Amino acid sequence: MSDHESTYVPKTGIEKWLDTRLPIIRFGADYMSLPTPRNLNYWWTFGGILALCLVIQIATGVILAMHYVPNTEMAFASVERIMRDVNGGDLIRYTHANGASMFFIAVYLHMLRGLYYGSYKAPREMIWIVGCLIFFLMIATAFLGYVLPWGQMSYWGAEVITNLIGAIPVVGEPVLIWLRGGPAIDNATLNRFFSLHYLLPFVIAGCVVLHLWALHAAGQNNPVGILIPKDRQAKDTVPFHPYFTVKDGFAIILFLMLFALFVFFMPNALGHADNYIPANPLVTPAHIVPEWYMLPFYAILRAIPDKFGGVMAMFGAIGVLFVLPWLDTSKVRSMRYRPTMRTFFILFVIVGLILGWCGAQLPDAPVIGTFKTFTLIDGDLNSYLWLTRFATAYYFAFFLIIMPLVGLRETPRTIPATISEPVLSGGDAEMKG
Repeated sequence: MSDHESTYVPKTGIEKWLDTRLPIIRFGADYMSLPTPRNLNYWWTFGGILALCLVIQIATGVILAMHYVPNTEMAFASVERIMRDVNGGDLIRYTHANGASMFFIAVYLHMLRGLYYGSYKAPREMIWIVGCLIFFLMIATAFLGYVLPWGQMSYWGAEVITNLIGAIPVVGEPVLIWLRGGPAIDNATLNRFFSLHYLLPFVIAGCVVLHLWALHAAGQNNPVGILIPKDRQAKDTVPFHPYFTVKDGFAIILFLMLFALFVFFMPNALGHADNYIPANPLVTPAHIVPEWYMLPFYAILRAIPDKFGGVMAMFGAIGVLFVLPWLDTSKVRSMRYRPTMRTFFILFVIVGLILGWCGAQLPDAPVIGTFKTFTLIDGDLNSYLWLTRFATAYYFAFFLIIMPLVGLRETPRTIPATISEPVLSGGDAEMKG
């Protein structure tokens, strides 16, 4: 599909003039007519959903920036003024705040789909790597935005995360001072965070263009995980439009219904109540936690007793994703045909949820409660810290040990020769072998 020839024919004089100078219409038309595997399921609709989320976040963010004041004395009050005095300000702010959560829901599902179906394997390594870069930029942007309301959780979240930078040997302290704009978090810090938070979404948009460019060059994966030869394209592919634009459109409508449910009926459900208290450097919250979508990485950070080790583990949890295409030794892409690896993948998803849950708890809190007569588990093992450590060990083992070894030793099921075979054979082809 990477060698798809253009079928666009300019019809008007303006189109012909533009096509010879900036063939943007041709690019869009070619993308709409791109041969697409006919067996793509609804897990492939999250790409379009993510594009919509990015547009929503940029549009609402630009409007909020018109009214926000990046000053420690006025930031909290400016957010409250947006909510109360700006026409539609409460709707715009809630859309932007909940849009971040919707963005991460979609990106996590998008990445899990790519992991399950082996979308990172050759020749699609660059699609995956650019996608991981987008994910990292999303986390950075979300953290910077979390600080801007200048509530208690905003301030102390910034205090905890920026202090981690100082744990890096040699360069940590200079970078920390540059990031904060001084020895402590203050007005200069808020100005820097606001500037970077405004800038990074446009960097993400540029990376999305690279992501789509790489996708256009390498072609899309499919649930079966086989490459489509030229002589099978007529039978195994259909044009992207109208078949998948309609499918994506339906999925987007369902996603927007979920989005609207949070924005209109429970806009603060995914936030933290302490962020409606103005930042106070002299009062530490009882429990400092980031937003829910960062909790797994926060849990990994706390799982390591050494500060620098925790920082390396947290960044390593993201960094390992960049080298994933070279860690998977299996010649079979889709886990549909890899029963052993599919079991480990399900455990990986469960472990990710456990890490998210542990990240929201106090590390020393008991996992299993105490009865009047006896304790179910005695000692330090009965704490979220140890549960987090077990989950962290599995997270890294999944990529660094399980994936390479299972790929070498596993006997996969028989893969269909073509995309059409499972359909024509009644859907049983993938279960044979």
